[in-house]
Amino acid sequence: MGTNYTPIPKDSFVELQFQDQNNYRSQNPKLLHNEVDDDIESDFDNLPLVIVRKEPESGSGVYGAVFNLATSVIGAGIMALPATMKVLGLIVGIVLIFIMGVLSEISVEFLVRFAVQCKSNSYGECVQEALGKPARVLSEICIIVNNAGVLVVYLIIIGDVMSGSLRHIGVFDQWLGNGFWDHRKLVILIVVVLFLAPLCSLDKIDSLSTTSAASVALAVVFVIVAFVVAFVKLVEGKIEPPRLVPDFGSKAAILDLLVVIPIMSNAYVCHFNVQPIYNELEDRSPKKMNKVGRLTTVLCVMIYASTAIAGYLLFGNDTESDILTNFDKPLGIRFSTALTYIVRVGYVLHLVLVFPVIHFSLRQTVDELVFNGSGPLSENRKRCLALTFVLLALVYLGSTMIPSIWTAFKFTGATTAVSLGFTFPALIALRLSSQGPGLTSGERFLAWLMLSLAVIVSVVGVAGNIYSMQSKG
Repeated sequence: MGTNYTPIPKDSFVELQFQDQNNYRSQNPKLLHNEVDDDIESDFDNLPLVIVRKEPESGSGVYGAVFNLATSVIGAGIMALPATMKVLGLIVGIVLIFIMGVLSEISVEFLVRFAVQCKSNSYGECVQEALGKPARVLSEICIIVNNAGVLVVYLIIIGDVMSGSLRHIGVFDQWLGNGFWDHRKLVILIVVVLFLAPLCSLDKIDSLSTTSAASVALAVVFVIVAFVVAFVKLVEGKIEPPRLVPDFGSKAAILDLLVVIPIMSNAYVCHFNVQPIYNELEDRSPKKMNKVGRLTTVLCVMIYASTAIAGYLLFGNDTESDILTNFDKPLGIRFSTALTYIVRVGYVLHLVLVFPVIHFSLRQTVDELVFNGSGPLSENRKRCLALTFVLLALVYLGSTMIPSIWTAFKFTGATTAVSLGFTFPALIALRLSSQGPGLTSGERFLAWLMLSLAVIVSVVGVAGNIYSMQSKG
């Protein structure tokens, strides 16, 4: 016979409950064998015998957080690293990759420590506690400009790889010949509507941990393929000796050097997603988040260094600003056609999976800036969807107007990326250290060093970009 009652385990304790349970329990505390948590929902079905326990929502684990944070780091910037090796040389380039990774990890630890100290729930709130409301607005504008620029770059790469550009043939052209897929804007629009919009509509960053893990795996596949091809060509003697240090012998080389350093500093910027990831950790402690930051840094340094070395060795002085465009031609070894497809299509899929993670913090920041005081975005599904679709539309329009990822990286790297990754975290640490345990002498030195380097990189980068544009004009 059907019943709505739940079987009661033999070893459990059942108590007939009075209508005034709180009063009765307070008067008879020993009647309960096992104390029931406050978040238990009881469905008595007109009888007080059945207790239904609501399972608490579990947060993100360490590795899920690592994948989300690593995905925030390993985006399109990795494709520009081989081109920076062409300018910096292998020795200087690898040293800078390591130094920037270490400084970025330290700045993340500063951010986490002082966000917990002042009980901030977002990057902007932490900045406001340290530097005031105008600084918060400035930091949120930096996040919006940086993340929107990065998402535009992703769409440009997807369009260039799949549909081709003026200088490079696309995957669809190689597979299918000429057709409607030659229209880059149409292909990008289809990708946005069919793939990106559903993923970007999710309202929790922890929901993206699986896709983030897949995106990191695809980046590793790219690194492995590039290294295998480079090794084969090195054994066969088909690789030219690489540059080891920058070329200071020409004005053009020095100008390129001034331009690529901000791009290198842009590579590790993930600070806008640190607080959302921390907020959804199962164990919300600074120690646990610092572990996430360190694991992420090690993973990203390995992937970045491998990509930069393998990519530059493969193509030498012919390395493009977006190395994916180098893979539209034969590589000079067996199965090169299949390998080029694996690299290009795999990295396009990687960017599709990275896109929602960057979009998440963009949407959160826009909501905090525009709808401040309207309640959490996760509790208003209509506002969340409306912001998602508006931002996707604006990013799509931007991808149809900016011609090159190099153009976008040069300016965001020298301005917003440096500010978010180094300037604001250093200022937060220096200003809020007087309100808590404070900084050690070594930490204070690192904070001042980080701040000084950020100012220098910003000034030099902006000046170099402006001069470069005027020279080419």
